[in-house]
Amino acid sequence: MKVGGSRFSRFGVDLRGSMEGNGGAHLDGKVLQTFQKSFVQVQNILDQNRVLINEINQNHESKIPDNLSKNVGLIRELNNNIKKVVGLYSDLSSNFSKSIDVNSSEGDSRSDGKAVQKRTRPG
Repeated sequence: MKVGGSRFSRFGVDLRGSMEGNGGAHLDGKVLQTFQKSFVQVQNILDQNRVLINEINQNHESKIPDNLSKNVGLIRELNNNIKKVVGLYSDLSSNFSKSIDVNSSEGDSRSDGKAVQKRTRPG
């Protein structure tokens, strides 16, 4: 994921304040900063993983015993990084859902002035 400017078009989120495809609902600036920070963290970890995988592959191809034993630690690090990414995406998903719920309860009318009927979820 490449972060260009202040827009995550792949996710339909404009960090300048609106979400595409959501009737123009606006997201809080703090929420958007949190999303941006999380996406940057994920990208940094994925970049680290790319380096780790290349090193693991080189060590494996070398068939040198010391290099092969180093792979154990590198694979552990890779596994921990993957767990971090899963956690970050889980947090992002939760935060995104909460922000959508807040925005949908704040803006319960459409741009044409007609009220939007909200569905309630079974408890």
